[in-house]
Amino acid sequence: MSRCLSVAALVAGAVLLTACSRSAPPEEPVRAVKLWQVEAGPLDPQHEYAAEIRARTESRLGFRVGGKLLQRPAEVGQPVRQGQLLAVLDVQDYAAVADAARAQAVAARQQRDLALADLRRFESLQQQGFISSAEIERRQTALQAAEAALRQAEAQARVQGNQAEYTRLTADADGVVVAVEAEPGQVGAAGAPVVRLARQGPRDAVLAVPEDRVAALRAGLPAEVRLWVSGTAGQPPVYTGQVREVAASADPLTRTYAVKVSLPSDAQPPLGATATVRLAGAAGPAAPVQAAVRLPTSAMWQQGAGSAVWVFDAAAGVVRSRTVTVAGLDGNQAVIAQGLQPGDEVVVAGAHVLNDGQAVVRYTPAP
Repeated sequence: MSRCLSVAALVAGAVLLTACSRSAPPEEPVRAVKLWQVEAGPLDPQHEYAAEIRARTESRLGFRVGGKLLQRPAEVGQPVRQGQLLAVLDVQDYAAVADAARAQAVAARQQRDLALADLRRFESLQQQGFISSAEIERRQTALQAAEAALRQAEAQARVQGNQAEYTRLTADADGVVVAVEAEPGQVGAAGAPVVRLARQGPRDAVLAVPEDRVAALRAGLPAEVRLWVSGTAGQPPVYTGQVREVAASADPLTRTYAVKVSLPSDAQPPLGATATVRLAGAAGPAAPVQAAVRLPTSAMWQQGAGSAVWVFDAAAGVVRSRTVTVAGLDGNQAVIAQGLQPGDEVVVAGAHVLNDGQAVVRYTPAP
């Protein structure tokens, strides 16, 4: 009986151990990967920037005198002609001062006429021998003082008249209103901007360049300006221009430098339009072209503090990780400075699911 119990216990233990043992892990599937053959191609030394089309001359127009704004006929986007009325201030106080100045000029003229009449009468009396020459000199001096006072009063009247005229803001050139900075009812100081006017004439593409590239720019550098909007033929217009101005200091907020690219004189793209500006490098279009290795950014993955790629080992049919040094970006591609050689095959799709030494096969699209 004891022997039977021992055998039964051994059988039960064997069954229990068999049930608790882990099954063998399944073999890792052989994945199909898309490969990219590394080639050394020319590195384009040009850079592209987003820009805005602006008039070469933009004027912030304001009144020469302060006051309350009554009317502002000018609106954003409105084309205006030279001399066209843009805004009007309250003229009551200036008109009253101008009237007072004109009245003073009239009074000074009357005083001058009275002094002239006195001089003529005393000259007649002198000819008859009734008065001396000293009295004539006094009358001449009085006439000169009256004439000086008249000139002063007339000049003051003109100044006050001009002040009254300055309450009407007019366009000093043909152009387009691109911004308004004051509304009716607002009280502004003399010189405060009211309207920003873009003058008709040559236009610029204005862009912002980072600090690390501004040193490579200079006036006269060739540039290609391509508008985003379609032209008459359905294609975006393209203009050939050149760098006209590079800002001497960086913008305090963005820390970028404003660069203005002049467009041909006959080019009249819409103001405010968005464009892409392609600038050549510091040495210009004739700069020597450097060879560089490029990869799609999808091939890159993080390995510690650096970047790595999966390189296909055709002899073994596996992928190996390889650390690379990225020199920068060129559009949607990464420029590789070290780590790859022409002829290497790199995985460009599915890099996040691979392991070092994993067996893979070349992906072949279905016919």
